[in-house]
Amino acid sequence: MSWPRAAADTVTEPLIAKEPLGRLLHDVGRALTQDDPIAYRYLLLLRFVLANSLALALVGAAAGQGWITAILTAEGAGYSLAIVAVFGVGLFWSARRALEISQALNEIKRFERDREPPLPAYLRLIQGRDGPSRSLLASSLKLKLAARIAPVRHIANSLVLLGLIGTVIGFIIALSGIQPDAASDVSAIGPMISTLITGMAIALYTTLVGSLLHLWLMVNVRLLEGGTVKLLTATVELGERHARS
Repeated sequence: MSWPRAAADTVTEPLIAKEPLGRLLHDVGRALTQDDPIAYRYLLLLRFVLANSLALALVGAAAGQGWITAILTAEGAGYSLAIVAVFGVGLFWSARRALEISQALNEIKRFERDREPPLPAYLRLIQGRDGPSRSLLASSLKLKLAARIAPVRHIANSLVLLGLIGTVIGFIIALSGIQPDAASDVSAIGPMISTLITGMAIALYTTLVGSLLHLWLMVNVRLLEGGTVKLLTATVELGERHARS
């Protein structure tokens, strides 16, 4: 079944819009030039950029106070850098998911407004199916959408665990330098204190880094969850209207 397409869109739509990145730029351009606030607004992506820009601003403020330098130059900074690397993977993954959800929402809104191809995948699946079958497909769609953002949540939770592991390692290092038999030896006190300080720095910094980055990534998880719920609701509602039409 084919849907009518506006002649103006057929003439003016650039060929680059057939590619994912081209479609993104094309949609944003139409939103700015044609005042189309419903079908061509990447609200989830904008919220994602705003939230992470605010977090980066806080990081910049902390760097201005010298706190970031203190963490990176402390003994055992490699443990904190490993946690930051894991966070970077989670942040990249969440950015990718935010873009995918935004594009899917725009696809649903575009079809709902213009009734122009391509037909969304969910609507192709429910064509000719009865109510119970559509319900099963909707449940399957819910699980698939949840599975797409589950890795980001797992990475966020792992940051806290990595921080706790760093805390344990730091205490082990701190306690390993204490020698009760050498407590009366003045020359041995200096190395023991140095080892104690190194271990405590690892313990405290890894706990701090892991906890803060966990909070940062969880904000992104909440944004993705909200976008996923909106996408699921819009898709199922459109599918039901399409099935009854």
